[in-house]
Amino acid sequence: MKALLLIETVGLDKIINGDPVAITFFIGYMAMFASAVFFFMERSQVDGKWKLSLLVSGLITGIAAVHYFYMRDFYLATGESPTAFRYVDWTLTVPLMCVEFYLLTKPFGAKGSTLFKLIVASAFMLVTGFIGETSGIDNNIMWGVLSTVGYLYIVYEVFAGDIAKLAKGSNSEALNRAMFLLKIFITLGWSIYPIGYMVLPGNLLSGMFDVSSIDLFYNMADAINKIGFGLVIYSVAVSETAKARLAKS
Repeated sequence: MKALLLIETVGLDKIINGDPVAITFFIGYMAMFASAVFFFMERSQVDGKWKLSLLVSGLITGIAAVHYFYMRDFYLATGESPTAFRYVDWTLTVPLMCVEFYLLTKPFGAKGSTLFKLIVASAFMLVTGFIGETSGIDNNIMWGVLSTVGYLYIVYEVFAGDIAKLAKGSNSEALNRAMFLLKIFITLGWSIYPIGYMVLPGNLLSGMFDVSSIDLFYNMADAINKIGFGLVIYSVAVSETAKARLAKS
């Protein structure tokens, strides 16, 4: 009981004293929890073919909210980066974000093979990244390069692969607008993760930033990317639903 009280007191001090990392863990948890509730509630407002997309958006932010709850407590209690919790979160949510690309283009002809390739690429990116972060300084760069290969394949699919071709041939203004926004998330929003990795000791950008601040960047990137992904999917679902209902009337 005394140990628990000590942890709560230390955690409260971090938040009261303005520790930005502690604050972003708390904000990230609340923002993603609220987003999950929103996406689950809004499923009833869109056509059936878009309900699964909003369900996945809710799962992404819901899973992230649960992990952020535990990551927040871990950081408040230890002051250390919750690397293992974060990679478990990413291992579940990043493939689901790839699923969103498939679901977004499925009404326009996306195939299961495209989904399989995206999931394999995301899993490869995360597994090699985790090995690189936890296997020691000597292996950082090698595993980082391998992880980047998985990331670049996802970028290729979105910009020039099957996903890009389907979006271009869909004649859907809403889908093309969404793909434009998702490309921004993939290139700018996701770029914070390899940059954070390269700041680690022994890596290419070692010493450029304070390693202790990496969680601050990760927390903000997670919230923006996961909630932003969901909102983009939501906008397409609402737009396409309204168009379909107007055509029926």
